[in-house]
Amino acid sequence: MRLTYWTGFWVFLLDQLSKYAIVHGMNLVEVGRIPIWSPYLEFRMAWNRGVNFGLFSDFDMRWVLIVVAIAISIGALYWIRKEGGSKWTYLSGGLLVGGAVGNIVDRLLYGAVADFINMSCCGIENPYAFNVADIGIFAGAFGLIVFTSDKGDKASRKTGNKST
Repeated sequence: MRLTYWTGFWVFLLDQLSKYAIVHGMNLVEVGRIPIWSPYLEFRMAWNRGVNFGLFSDFDMRWVLIVVAIAISIGALYWIRKEGGSKWTYLSGGLLVGGAVGNIVDRLLYGAVADFINMSCCGIENPYAFNVADIGIFAGAFGLIVFTSDKGDKASRKTGNKST
């Protein structure tokens, strides 16, 4: 579990430092857009009040989303502690929880999540932005799916028999 907590801590810290440096330090709030590697990467300020891709942003869901993120984080930590797994499972859990906590802090401080990374390619302009926490959440959820596959029930694992 130590790997989970340390990974979560570093993802959270990187997320918050990057948001502070880019949103406030580079004044992205006022500037709106900063080209980095045009047309593929730019910093584009977006305040996400909803869920993924701004869905349901017209509703005041700030507190609901905070509670959901806390519940998912606690549930993931409980599940990982109970089920265990490989180092990749613990790492994935830390990515997920660290990202969720980063977005919770945004919602508490700003009322919305500060998104700023925008990537486009091949003549198609992507209208959406994301942040380091979002990367952690996505990679962590994906890793938990991949690295915690159930290969039989617990009784079968203890005896070495595989269930069919």
